Amino acid sequence: MTTSRRERKKAATRQALADAALRLFLERGYDKVTVAQIAEAADTAVTTLFAHYPGGKEALVLGDGEERAAALTAAVRERAEGVSILRALHDFLARRGPFDPDPDPAYRSRTELVVATPALRAYARKLWTGSESTLAAVIAEESGRDPGDLSVRVLARYVLEIPDLASLEPDPRAALRTAFAHLERGWPEFSRAG
Repeated sequence: MTTSRRERKKAATRQALADAALRLFLERGYDKVTVAQIAEAADTAVTTLFAHYPGGKEALVLGDGEERAAALTAAVRERAEGVSILRALHDFLARRGPFDPDPDPAYRSRTELVVATPALRAYARKLWTGSESTLAAVIAEESGRDPGDLSVRVLARYVLEIPDLASLEPDPRAALRTAFAHLERGWPEFSRAG
């Protein structure tokens, strides 16, 4: 599938805005950078920035959450034969943010910025928990449960709280493993391969 010139220009503008924002946030600190400064650094207007990123400064770093919901769904639906729902979700999270064992330097800097910046952490948590109904639906679908089942909804919420909770621990990867060990004990039916 080929993209039109207009779509390529929109993508280039989005990338220029995101790159400028991250560079400025890392240089000056998140709270010391305005959207006007970001727009100027990307050679665009503030209205263009908000047209591409209606979520504002936080969205420039973290996006709008659609990617998370789609990736969570894929992690559960496309898990290998013999892999449980909880194992698939653990493995998915283990490759993201502060849990990634070998991030490139740019990704590490971005992750450290998010973890150290209260506004970005709060926005990241909002994006994760905003995927609750999507994750609950795919867990229910893959396990043959009713999507309205409280147990399924609670499990989805707990999984989506893990990035915020575990990222602040001295060893985020160990915290991730601990959190999933508790979930596996509480929801053994989702710990078995299906």
